[in-house]
Amino acid sequence: MKKNSTAAVEANFDGLVGPTHNYAGLSVGNIASTLNSKDISNPKEGALQGLMKMKALTDMGFTQGVLAPQQRPATWILRDLGFSGSDEQIIEKAWKSSPHLLSACYSASSMWAANAATVSPSSDCHDKKVHITTANLSEKFHRRIESKTTSAILRATFKNEKYFAIHDALIHGQHFGDEGAANHTRFCRHYGEEGVEFFVYGRSSFNSSITGPKKFAARQTLEASEAIARLHNLDPQKIIFAQQNPAVIDAGVFHNDVISVGNQNVYFYHEKALAHTEQVLQEIKQKFGESEFHMVKVPSQNVSVADAVSSYLFNSQLVTMPSGNMALFCPRECEENQAVHQYLQDLVKMDHPIKEVRIFDVKQSMKNGGGPACLRLRVVLTPEEKKAVNPRTLMSDDLFVDLKKWVEKHYRDRLAPDDLRDPKLIQEGMTALDELTTIMDLGTVYPFQT
Repeated sequence: MKKNSTAAVEANFDGLVGPTHNYAGLSVGNIASTLNSKDISNPKEGALQGLMKMKALTDMGFTQGVLAPQQRPATWILRDLGFSGSDEQIIEKAWKSSPHLLSACYSASSMWAANAATVSPSSDCHDKKVHITTANLSEKFHRRIESKTTSAILRATFKNEKYFAIHDALIHGQHFGDEGAANHTRFCRHYGEEGVEFFVYGRSSFNSSITGPKKFAARQTLEASEAIARLHNLDPQKIIFAQQNPAVIDAGVFHNDVISVGNQNVYFYHEKALAHTEQVLQEIKQKFGESEFHMVKVPSQNVSVADAVSSYLFNSQLVTMPSGNMALFCPRECEENQAVHQYLQDLVKMDHPIKEVRIFDVKQSMKNGGGPACLRLRVVLTPEEKKAVNPRTLMSDDLFVDLKKWVEKHYRDRLAPDDLRDPKLIQEGMTALDELTTIMDLGTVYPFQT
């Protein structure tokens, strides 16, 4: 039986901000993360801001999901690295001898679900299943320790193996560094039709003729993107591998979604986003086919790379509204940057589908270097696949109320760097997450539960 391609939807699964959300400045190459290092964070405010964004999209008619946070601190990692004793003793020892390591094991960075995995819809995959590959995030220690639990959470969310194929992370190490959907997008006419999958990489591990950045590390390798395309059984004629401009990586564009974003038949990009722009744009048009395609270029004279990075203009969510027009869901920082604000006013008057801009306050995420698009993983679902998703991971009025109460009950209002020494944080986190797995019907996904 042929699937109804127009009935498929693109769901957004947002990462729920975890109880230990803090500003440790762990992500070198991410300017916002570095600049706000050691500031006092507000985990409760961050989680509520994220929930409000999810609820707003649900109220607009979008399919909105929730991905649970990770268990933190990752005391089992500290044990593997030679710290011994009770959890409380391990925290105190790590605080005294290796505070940066302790901060990494407390990181709530799984909130940025765009880095959780790469997703290919069933219409693109040979076996007609939704394929999801957990990102290994090999470049950053505080993130590479996420992948095992991320896979467990994804399997608890997309449980039905008839519809979903969940792949564990690629082998760790520099050769197959994979940062997930932050370096992947998809072009299509309707979400349920076969599309063109667009993989953006920063460097090659084996091809020395591809020149990478000089100042900051390129986190996505060509080889990782190629491996994911193979795992997902994609049509080679419907895949594009494009190199990100090394100069913009060195300017703080640590992921492609900080300098470009695509949706259906629109590619919204900064003119300096790619290494070989004209060649890539031609390939997109050729593989997309005869239908109308919109290349929306943002010139440097209107928005500099620095303004794009500071405002996270391209880390906005580009979505198709019920009207058929598209909208950009931008962080408030886009209003506060004069050049970006002016550009957005002009953007909606141009001849392309982007006709609306909406502003969201995600300041707690932005200060750590993640905008609205960082917080979500895009998953195209047919009606049958949507029914097969764990229903308690799909946002509803009831789930919103339950999660809001849960956050208000368990989260701290503030978390200073010295608070990571507090042994009470360990038990607070486990108590909260144990309750969350019941609320979201996840089963046993955390190390302390096994």
